[in-house]
Amino acid sequence: MNKTQFLSLACLSLAGLALAGAVNAQTPDNCPTLAADGGLSWKQLDGPGFTFCKALRDSDGSEAFAVTISEDSPFKPRRGDRAEQASIDGHDVYWYRSEVAAAPDALVRETLLELEQDRVAHISLQAGSQEQLADLLRQVGAIRFQEKRLSSN
Repeated sequence: MNKTQFLSLACLSLAGLALAGAVNAQTPDNCPTLAADGGLSWKQLDGPGFTFCKALRDSDGSEAFAVTISEDSPFKPRRGDRAEQASIDGHDVYWYRSEVAAAPDALVRETLLELEQDRVAHISLQAGSQEQLADLLRQVGAIRFQEKRLSSN
């Protein structure tokens, strides 16, 4: 995914949040389960054919990571962008490097997880340091989807 595509997706998500007005921050129905002791809560937006879940830090309200669940994702992993290998909800995944034009020094990662009912979870995050990246990858690794996944990318 190039910078323009990533920014377009981010703008679309933010515009949808502003227009929708229906956000559930505590226990959203369609978002994965967060670790009980992780200090995070969800902000959820349901749109036509997608659910956007933003994990916010309870301490300051800043974004930790985001999960978009839909039938398809504009994010298409490229083998050359592979970075870390990790586990999310018990399934091995690869994280892929990406960029944000407005934050050229940010460590940006994305991955896809295939879910039941022909849906995918696109997970994205930004970190300011290697330490923060490691912490965010650990937090994402602790989420649990309510439905059983078929496979992962």
